[in-house]
Amino acid sequence: MTTIYLIRHAQAEGNLYRRCHSWHNGLITVKGRAQIEALERRFEGVHFDAVYSSDLYRTMTTARAIYRTRDLHLHIDPDLREIGAGVWEDVPWGQLLHDHRGSLTAFLRCDPNWQVEGSETFPAVRRRMARAIRRIAAAHPGQTVAVVSHGCAIRAGLSAFLGLESAQMCQIPLGDNTSVARLEAENGQIRVYRYNDESHLPNSDIPKASISYGIAGMERNALRFQSLLLPQEREQYLAARRDGWQASHGTMDSFDGEAFLRTAEQNSAHAPESVLLALLGDTPVGVLQMDWEQEADLRVGRVPFFYMNPDFRSKGLGVQLLGHAVCTYRAMGRQFLRLRCAPENERAKKFYLSHGFYKVGEEPGGIGHLDTMEKYIGLEL
Repeated sequence: MTTIYLIRHAQAEGNLYRRCHSWHNGLITVKGRAQIEALERRFEGVHFDAVYSSDLYRTMTTARAIYRTRDLHLHIDPDLREIGAGVWEDVPWGQLLHDHRGSLTAFLRCDPNWQVEGSETFPAVRRRMARAIRRIAAAHPGQTVAVVSHGCAIRAGLSAFLGLESAQMCQIPLGDNTSVARLEAENGQIRVYRYNDESHLPNSDIPKASISYGIAGMERNALRFQSLLLPQEREQYLAARRDGWQASHGTMDSFDGEAFLRTAEQNSAHAPESVLLALLGDTPVGVLQMDWEQEADLRVGRVPFFYMNPDFRSKGLGVQLLGHAVCTYRAMGRQFLRLRCAPENERAKKFYLSHGFYKVGEEPGGIGHLDTMEKYIGLEL
């Protein structure tokens, strides 16, 4: 009998930034690295003969939990990829909800007829996942194999082996990142022994609401972005700047709104997509300003202004603005994301440090100086 542990990848940027990262490559997050460590502890003492993963960064990185301590080679199989999303790739879920609500609803229901330009269908994913699992099982008779794949792809494969129709695959709950399914293969038959086993994760016994994937959840916490038109919307921008200054420094001393506005207008004139309003549905929740020209020769992406409206702070939404900046600059080939933070702004510093930034220097600004914070955003394993 062949035993296959089918594992969902650890939390990756698409999960955290609330973006459609199907075939789009993104890195494992800070939380994801902790999940990988938990997965490695879970399988201590378990013998493995082979390790497989899709050819995407988040699965290959997660697979290290198994192969790096066992002197095993990682087998790459593109058939283990997530469902291809075509023109939806790297689009914020909030944008898809706003622009394509009906099609997104069909996607979340695993509708066999769902398809957008350049995408796969759920039945196609089901076929290739079943094919990949059968092929792996046949190549390792009597052995134990780890297979690292993706949430929708795993559900599609499990539905085939559980005897469900393609339209029924959403009856299988979507497991948390690094959740484990155990499959047993013998005499050409594959049986699902268990799935969505998250016992190695903290708080794994707490019931999980489907806030990340359902339409209602997206309405509550998935942002979209639109260009902030300058100078037409100057008052909205200046109000955000004033509030951001007060929140950062505890005073309005040295505030120069017109200077900030001139810089924003220059950024916007160069690229309207660089000065953005973040919205939850149609409600403004923040402002993201990028300077596409500053330090471009150093492969740095600069963020001159990162702002959340007071009513939406500490709700887990700010990371989506950060993610939009990361994905925008990465697509330009930038290697680092750089911004400035008031040293007295403890809340902001804690946020940046928790998402992989570190202090690299100081710059004039604010009411004295500002800390220069940097995050590596290049794609490498």
